[in-house]
Amino acid sequence: MNGKNVLGTDLVSCCFTPVTGYFRDGYCRTDATDHGLHIVCAVVTNDFLAFSRARGNDLTTPLPLHGFPGLKAGDKWCLCAGRWQEAFLAGKAPPVVLEATHEKALELVRLEDLRAHAVAR
Repeated sequence: MNGKNVLGTDLVSCCFTPVTGYFRDGYCRTDATDHGLHIVCAVVTNDFLAFSRARGNDLTTPLPLHGFPGLKAGDKWCLCAGRWQEAFLAGKAPPVVLEATHEKALELVRLEDLRAHAVAR
């Protein structure tokens, strides 16, 4: 079971190309081993990628040994809820797909903030 999304309905996939999620199964789902809470399905932007790089997490550089292709603007990716919130406070939050964002994100992020950044699936 993949769980529920922030809207209270069944969680849907975020992205398979590139394959995302803590479990690399395309879903922004989590368990106790996911300390970063990779549960916000975002459509990354150049502004966000630069923001993340400046915070020490370069998401643009491929890491072939880990099967990570590197991201470019327009890619969907399961972001850490805390990083999305940090980007939001800095005015750099990327758009989100609510149906693919895990309900646990609501422990760190307000639904109205996610809604204000929502895009169609």
